[in-house]
Amino acid sequence: MNSQLFLQFNTIFISILIESLPFILLAVIVSALIQVFVTDEMLTKIIPKNRFLSVLSASALGAIFPACECGIIPIARRLMAKGVPLHAAIAFMLTGPIINPVVLFSTYVAFGNSWKMVLYRGGLSFVVAFIVGLILSYQFKESQLKHTFIHQVSPKHITVKGKVLGTLKHMVDEFFTVGKYLIFGAMVAAAVQTYMKTSILTSIGHGEYSSSLVMMGLAFIMSLCSSADAFVAASFRSTFSTGALIAFLVFGAKFDIKNTLMMLGVFKTKFVFFLFIYTAILVFLGSLLITNL
Repeated sequence: MNSQLFLQFNTIFISILIESLPFILLAVIVSALIQVFVTDEMLTKIIPKNRFLSVLSASALGAIFPACECGIIPIARRLMAKGVPLHAAIAFMLTGPIINPVVLFSTYVAFGNSWKMVLYRGGLSFVVAFIVGLILSYQFKESQLKHTFIHQVSPKHITVKGKVLGTLKHMVDEFFTVGKYLIFGAMVAAAVQTYMKTSILTSIGHGEYSSSLVMMGLAFIMSLCSSADAFVAASFRSTFSTGALIAFLVFGAKFDIKNTLMMLGVFKTKFVFFLFIYTAILVFLGSLLITNL
């Protein structure tokens, strides 16, 4: 029995890594390109100074980055290091894993070509990111990064060879920075899935309120990649309401075990706590609204 449990743990652990690594690598490449090729002046033109417009534009910007929930963190961190306001970077981080073509298309296919589920998932994700970004803009005035970045020479003063070498260096540094949190988070998620029966959660998730909470908890524990979680959610259609399924799809793509550990490695603990609370409350309320539509 123990050997079977270990085999199950090993299988889940490897599957999480295989599922996440391509997106982590993509995020590392994008992060390095931003660091070397994107100037502060470019970002100033893209992100408005007005807090409402900056959160709005950053939330929309997340739509063009096909990164998963853990892959988006190094990109957001690099944007903040370049001078993007905290509230805008977080809004971008919360929408990127969901409002992008890859994830929305997978949601459409998983639910039998249902545009309703796509609109519910994308719409709630955008609203949550926008509101959370605004709240954070008033609550936190200083950078919440754990480590202060040293401002580097502007890319326009570096040769093409220097930019290429700089990109490769940043890719390696970023990969080893976020990789350790991914591995540890995958191990924790695999252990929880192996030794905690999901049937316990589903058995108590039949009420209007408890169903959304249970699905949010399940999404956090399972730590699925946002590009594949829709197929798992679709398997619960006969058990849970539409609102509860959307809670699973939205919350899990913003917070799960592995990306929470990555956030704690990048941001201050107090900030991550409030980010988690605000996101959870808004996703829960949004799922109840969808259930009663």
